[in-house]
Amino acid sequence: MRRLLHAILLGLLGAGVVHIIVLLLVPEFSERDAWSRLAMASDLYRMTRLDAEAGGTPVVKSVDPLFYAAACRFDLSEGMVRIKAPGNVPFWSVSVYDRSGHNIYSFNDHSATGRVLDSIVLTPAQMIEIRKNLPEELQGAIFVEAPIDEGMFVIRSFVPDDSWKPVVSRFLEQSSCELQDF
Repeated sequence: MRRLLHAILLGLLGAGVVHIIVLLLVPEFSERDAWSRLAMASDLYRMTRLDAEAGGTPVVKSVDPLFYAAACRFDLSEGMVRIKAPGNVPFWSVSVYDRSGHNIYSFNDHSATGRVLDSIVLTPAQMIEIRKNLPEELQGAIFVEAPIDEGMFVIRSFVPDDSWKPVVSRFLEQSSCELQDF
């Protein structure tokens, strides 16, 4: 009887461990991750609104209704990427993710020169090359050195009240994500 109870407890413990491992691995093997959903919505180097405010179904559900968001996918093996957005909004933040959705780098408007969004995402090798002769138009840009090939750049902007909705929408819609060749 004691051996049977021991075997049952050991079996339950093993099943519990396997269950937890499988749950933790689901995002790695999911075909409906953020990268895949964004790929279905737009091409590389194209800013795409993630929220329903842009019309239609949201690409990724927002957890906070006071933030609007846009994202673009990029491939650093083709070259570095420059992300810009004109205008002023109450607050913006940016995150760079690898293809699997792991956060590589984050910053916000308080890190930017004049609170203007101008950022370059590049590999360490590209960073070495650009530092040799930094173009003048990149002097105020935020450089994000990412040891990845493919990734996503996500801009989130705060909408404090309804009067800011058009301003924030324009900010995100006029943002750009362009392959750069310097």
